[in-house]
Amino acid sequence: MIIVTGGAGFIGSCLHAALKARGERVVIVDHLRDNGKWRNIAKHAPDDIITPERLFAFLENAGKVKAVFHLGAISSTTARDGDLVWSTNVALSNALFRWCAEHDTRLIYASSAATYGAADRPELFSDAPERLSKLRPLNLYGWSKHVFDQHVFSAIAEGRPVPQQWVGLKFFNVYGPNEYHKGNMISVVKVKYDEIVRGGPARLFRSDRPDLADGAQARDFIWVGDTVEVMLWCYDHPQVSGLFNCGTGTARTYLDLAHAVCDAAGKPRNIEFVDMPESLRGQYQSYTCADMRRLREAGYDKPFTTLEDGITRYVRDYLATPDSYL
Repeated sequence: MIIVTGGAGFIGSCLHAALKARGERVVIVDHLRDNGKWRNIAKHAPDDIITPERLFAFLENAGKVKAVFHLGAISSTTARDGDLVWSTNVALSNALFRWCAEHDTRLIYASSAATYGAADRPELFSDAPERLSKLRPLNLYGWSKHVFDQHVFSAIAEGRPVPQQWVGLKFFNVYGPNEYHKGNMISVVKVKYDEIVRGGPARLFRSDRPDLADGAQARDFIWVGDTVEVMLWCYDHPQVSGLFNCGTGTARTYLDLAHAVCDAAGKPRNIEFVDMPESLRGQYQSYTCADMRRLREAGYDKPFTTLEDGITRYVRDYLATPDSYL
């Protein structure tokens, strides 16, 4: 079997659908609770769902596990409960890493571009291992992802057992179907679409930097289908291990994004700028752009979806339809 932690979540459910399309037996580790996450997997029933608390008891009698895709985490950039974030994002990840090493199981896990903190130039988004100690995340979530990355490299440096394949993927700004349960962590694409279909303008934060124009804040926005392609490629190439960026390698402005949403929805380009909330000031990444050279050098050669094409697909095939789920 294949195990997908966070398999009922956004990226996890899209990966789960792709694995089921391949005929794989998939067990999801997640909490469904009452926020509609079950709809993310309604069209692709998993072979089983277990809660994270039962994971290691389940693994005792699970038989052969081919691979674990570890995508489950507390992913809110505004999370404040340090004990909960540590136990979920670090301690559980470490325990799963050790289990995979002991049971000859491959591990592909989610890191995050939030580990880059206030980086604001292309050269600062290098995923080279020697750069790891220089990163300074801005928030608890990013820090927790960074700590686990460091723990992985410490295990390697100290000669401790590691999984036969291990891959960490630093996801940049992912958008696409099945993100609807994410509350205030939903993608900007979905937020802007909702604003304009209600008849209002697409609202963007004013820049909090004097050297940056309003709307010129730029991020590396990646279509969720591209993240799935990267994960499947890693799974299909068990000889590849390492920590890699998972973006497009292109930074696009929020103004570009808002225009693309308006165009895809067939609405006028009506943009309004609003002040950034005080809670985000000093923690807001005004620029992200994945350095994709190491993943390319490892052999990944598929093209990435452009922002305009991805947004058009998201709006046309999902958001503007009666059933917006993958």
